Amino acid sequence: MATVSLRLGDLVWGKLGRYPPWPGKIVNPPKDLKKPRGKKCFFVKFFGTEDHAWIKVEQLKPYHPHKEEMIKINKGKRFQQAVDAVEEFLKKAKSKDQSSHNSAEEKNRRNSSEERSKQNSGDEKRKAGLSEGKVRKNMGEGKKRVSSASAERGSKSPLKRAQEQSPRKRGRPPKDEKDLTIPESSTVKGMVAGTMAGFKWQPSVSEPVKDGDPHFHHFLLSQTEKPAVCYQAITKKLKVCEEETGSTSIQAADSTAVNGSITPTDKKIGFLGLGLMGSGIVSNLLKMGHTVTVWNRTAEKCDLFIQEGARLGRTPAEVVSTCDITFACVSDPKAAKDLVLGPSGVLQGIRPGKCYVDMSTVDADTVTELAQVIVSRGGRFLEAPVSGNQQLSNDGMLVILAAGDRGLYEDCSSCFQAMGKTSFFLGEVGNAAKMMLIVNMVQGSFMATIAEGLTLAQVTGQSQQTLLDILNQGQLASIFLDQKCQNILQGNFKPDFYLKYIQKDLRLAIALGDSVNHPTPMAAAANEVYKRAKALDQSDNDMSAVYRAYIH
Repeated sequence: MATVSLRLGDLVWGKLGRYPPWPGKIVNPPKDLKKPRGKKCFFVKFFGTEDHAWIKVEQLKPYHPHKEEMIKINKGKRFQQAVDAVEEFLKKAKSKDQSSHNSAEEKNRRNSSEERSKQNSGDEKRKAGLSEGKVRKNMGEGKKRVSSASAERGSKSPLKRAQEQSPRKRGRPPKDEKDLTIPESSTVKGMVAGTMAGFKWQPSVSEPVKDGDPHFHHFLLSQTEKPAVCYQAITKKLKVCEEETGSTSIQAADSTAVNGSITPTDKKIGFLGLGLMGSGIVSNLLKMGHTVTVWNRTAEKCDLFIQEGARLGRTPAEVVSTCDITFACVSDPKAAKDLVLGPSGVLQGIRPGKCYVDMSTVDADTVTELAQVIVSRGGRFLEAPVSGNQQLSNDGMLVILAAGDRGLYEDCSSCFQAMGKTSFFLGEVGNAAKMMLIVNMVQGSFMATIAEGLTLAQVTGQSQQTLLDILNQGQLASIFLDQKCQNILQGNFKPDFYLKYIQKDLRLAIALGDSVNHPTPMAAAANEVYKRAKALDQSDNDMSAVYRAYIH
């Protein structure tokens, strides 16, 4: 493959996460924004949005050679606006260059005119000098030779003589100067253009890539020729402060999912609950070309999605009655029951053939009860709680644990591929709930242990940063570890996974252990620490705020 050199100021197509290539410009990052460790990347500002991110070099392509290809596979309104913004930028740059060129030409003309004037003046002086020379011609030759030799030595300055004596050629910097030169460009492997319906960005052969970023991150998709829709407004709202990632950011919709081309189902999709997880899921469903109707208890949360093509349902019952498959993602068992059994709830919209998928993290008893009432009305039921956080939800990289109606699981295929990187079918209703609680029990306990270790390091006079560096070099190294430790070290507890919800999951996991007489002492200890953090008013902060339970 051909080698392409990119440098500061170049226009490029940048591939961010699971979103289609987007036009941008390589710029200098803000001074306080660190470059991701272990990755060769450029900081890219995207056109038509307020988004920017660190993009790995293998996810960048020069703008002009690939313009026609990109336009063929992306036809959304916002995408076209972004391309128009690039063309406007180029037009202004060309106009500026032309203006500079005209100024330079005018300056050159003035200089040429001045040179001609000087030349004419010099010719006149030479003519006068020749006349004088004829008069002096008969002067003594010996005196002339002595004067000539003396004049030749005296006509050159000491600096000029030193330059002529130097063996080094002019124009070439000395070796120590050359070593100080910092290259501005970086080399990336160019891609050979192929069939754009299966457009793929290949990783660099010379540089093994570690996809730490779900952030920024990231995870790559091939793209199809379906119409695109941009989600600038939505993702600005959903964006979590990024470092390695990118942010999150410029996105256009496409009916493609990870690991190949996926055609979105022609079934009408409903979605109830637009919290941290639900918002990212709906965003990705829309991007992948699904027809989605949304409802949220706080109606204003629907506005961003309505602007980008979603339909608004007035009640859960209305959403279920007008859609083929309705998903729900709410906070806890009580909210899940109220959504189904409450006034204008899901159950009132269920008719034979209607499908309901509960993605909430609840206990097995709750999900079994909901399944029974849905099926009793002729509906089909699937539980599908998700493992992940807000960032993974935004990136469409959740892990989906499903159980219940196997046929419905298959019908949800394109939806699951839009919202997640993988899904598991675990059998009968209740199994997914149990597995999800176990997964979150492990995660919550680990987070409490991380906080405990960092505080112990602090009180014993050890560097917390050094502890993190050591952990990141060992067997415990993970994205989760690094992110949560960074949250603590920076004092940034903006919620990516609410502390109150991980405490809820620990409580439910302990109850699950009790139901089968299985000890869960580690989870019980962690649960007490989270309860203390809640008492310190940390419920609505990120789970990493459990750290504060140890320092108060």
